[in-house]
Amino acid sequence: MSAPTPVDAAHAAMQAAGDDDAARRVWADAVLAAELVVWLEDDAGDAAVPRVFALSDGPVVLAFDGEARLAEFAGGPAGFAALPGRALVAMLAGQEVGLALNLGAASAEVLDAAGVAWLAAAAAARAEPRTAPVAALHPPGTLPDALLAVLEARLARAAGLAEAAWLAEAEAPDGSRAPLVVFVGATEGAEGALSRAVAGAAAVAGVALDLAFAAPGEGLAARLARVGLRIDLPAPEPAPRPERDPARPPRLR
Repeated sequence: MSAPTPVDAAHAAMQAAGDDDAARRVWADAVLAAELVVWLEDDAGDAAVPRVFALSDGPVVLAFDGEARLAEFAGGPAGFAALPGRALVAMLAGQEVGLALNLGAASAEVLDAAGVAWLAAAAAARAEPRTAPVAALHPPGTLPDALLAVLEARLARAAGLAEAAWLAEAEAPDGSRAPLVVFVGATEGAEGALSRAVAGAAAVAGVALDLAFAAPGEGLAARLARVGLRIDLPAPEPAPRPERDPARPPRLR
């Protein structure tokens, strides 16, 4: 039996929540983040051609969040291609084909072509930094549970890209307000990945978010510390120590 996966955990929470939109959105985000193995045709030569199965609701491609699960379902080793869920739904979108995930497991679900298209749109979402001036900052107020859960899950996979993220509500000079995510201390070149994480979380959660970046010493960072909700990003994994060449003598102290 396969070990439980993040998709399993999100699916179990979705089932326990009943008719809860937030839980469904968190599950959808777990699918986008997972590495999925797609069952391929055996006679396609070097081409990676997914098997397409005809179900009563339309044709589907079969994918599993683990090679062992595919083997269990297929009754033995089977040809597959492994790719992130976000890449798979982007590939399937517009093909009028659905996605059957983890058939034979407790977390089995079938998405029709419309569901695949929705996931692909969420995966492709991008966020641009806020250009409107911030006249005032306020506490973030009431935000959807799905947004907080999905955003925290996505930022947990962004280890080392920034010191922290702050959630607040930004007020423009005309008095309008909008939820704002500010990354403090982003590493050089990380803006694109962090923007995609925020945009994807917002798209999956069904809300709009503004985005900004700040250096640790900027006034914006200090203002956020007074009113914002902080989300810490994991520290980067330490670089592995290089192995000593066994042919070289050890360095003496």
